[in-house]
Amino acid sequence: MRILAIDTALPAVSVCVLDENAGEPVAMESLAMEKGHAEALLPMIERVMAGVDGGFASLDRVAATVGPGSFTGIRIGVAAARGIALARGLETVGVSTLAAFAAPLLTQESDSIVAAAIDARHGRVYFSAYGPAGRILTSPRILTVRDACRLLGGSRVRATGPGAILLRDEASSGADIVPIQISAAPDIVAVARLGLAAVPDNAPIRPVYLKAPDVKPPANRTSPVVTA
Repeated sequence: MRILAIDTALPAVSVCVLDENAGEPVAMESLAMEKGHAEALLPMIERVMAGVDGGFASLDRVAATVGPGSFTGIRIGVAAARGIALARGLETVGVSTLAAFAAPLLTQESDSIVAAAIDARHGRVYFSAYGPAGRILTSPRILTVRDACRLLGGSRVRATGPGAILLRDEASSGADIVPIQISAAPDIVAVARLGLAAVPDNAPIRPVYLKAPDVKPPANRTSPVVTA
């Protein structure tokens, strides 16, 4: 199976094509950016696919990160993945950004907990935790940094993601939270591998929003008066 993986959920645009049994990607590109995801994504997909023998016809599946992350970024990636899949008759799967952060650490031999965290601002993080063999201990949710640390208790923890430093700084002196692989966006190869392993019926390509948008319409907004 060959997959096209897309990530635009956080401050980067990344695209990867990976074969199921290959150790290295067939082609990939990643660019850090705070804004401009919509303008950058489709040209990047075209460049990546230009380096793939067989092009789009060689693909079996398309994956995109579905959140948590930027509302706009998530929608851009999901829309592109859905459009490509519809045009080519391909399977689609959604990949959690938190799972993608955690995945590289879960392949390492260790009995410690892996916690993935993304800064959700205002003293909160998007958070999930995993035990040995990738067992989900805490499903993705939004918590205060303090409550996330309380869930981890006194466990030995390897923390990853852009919110990992927040967990370490909040932890009590008795906690053992070690930030590892701190990056603003997940490894696109990890996204691709999770996409290959996913079961489409259990991983819908649907945005995952764990909080309401920061920008809301004015409460007293009224409809405009239309006159003839």
